[in-house]
Amino acid sequence: MISVTEKPQNSISPSKNGVAEIHYPESDGKPMAETDKHLTQIIYLIESLRNYFRKRDDVYVFGDMMFYYEEGNPRKVIAPDVAVVIGTTKEPRRTFKLWEEKTPQVVFEISSRSTFNEDFQKKWQLYEKFGVKEYYIFDPESDYLKDESFWAYRLDDFGELNKVIIEDNRIHSDVLNLALMISSEGLRFFNPATNEFLRSLSEETDVRSVIENQLKEETNARLQAENEIALLRAELERLKNPG
Repeated sequence: MISVTEKPQNSISPSKNGVAEIHYPESDGKPMAETDKHLTQIIYLIESLRNYFRKRDDVYVFGDMMFYYEEGNPRKVIAPDVAVVIGTTKEPRRTFKLWEEKTPQVVFEISSRSTFNEDFQKKWQLYEKFGVKEYYIFDPESDYLKDESFWAYRLDDFGELNKVIIEDNRIHSDVLNLALMISSEGLRFFNPATNEFLRSLSEETDVRSVIENQLKEETNARLQAENEIALLRAELERLKNPG
């Protein structure tokens, strides 16, 4: 992740008329996540939320995208691990420019030893300033947050992000209308309407494959049974009418 004070390379270049043109880089050249656990967690959050909101055209879910929050100043940039914007379009972006967009209502940071200071300080301050309604921080390895690996913040009526107590490793998101739960697989979304955990695209594909195989086996078994019944009926007719 890039810090809020780091300057992307080649941010200003001359235009044809000699006026400096501000460039907002699309990447900081750094990996998406530090470890496989972090990467798997981020991918799950993005894919499961996109699948959950797939029938809505006004919800945009993105992750690890260059998020510029001050027009004309490419130095003012962060890269949220996962963010949800409700009330916009699903049109893919190359960068996220806050002055052109709605503020994300929900942000997740999958924290690590090298990023937790920024997650709990600089980003927390920025998200509060932007008016993010819910901010979640999760350490998938319980590396430095051994006793409390999952933190939740909500914006109050005074515009302040306050910590919310998480009981039994579970908390409800009012914005997403989902429960957030810590399990052996990490941070997972639970849909109270269906009484099921949300699945990533790969998990959804696996489940569909299992169901399709079961249906195929059931169909084959039914056809085989029907064929056997037909043979038995034919044999019965032959016995009834030997001539």
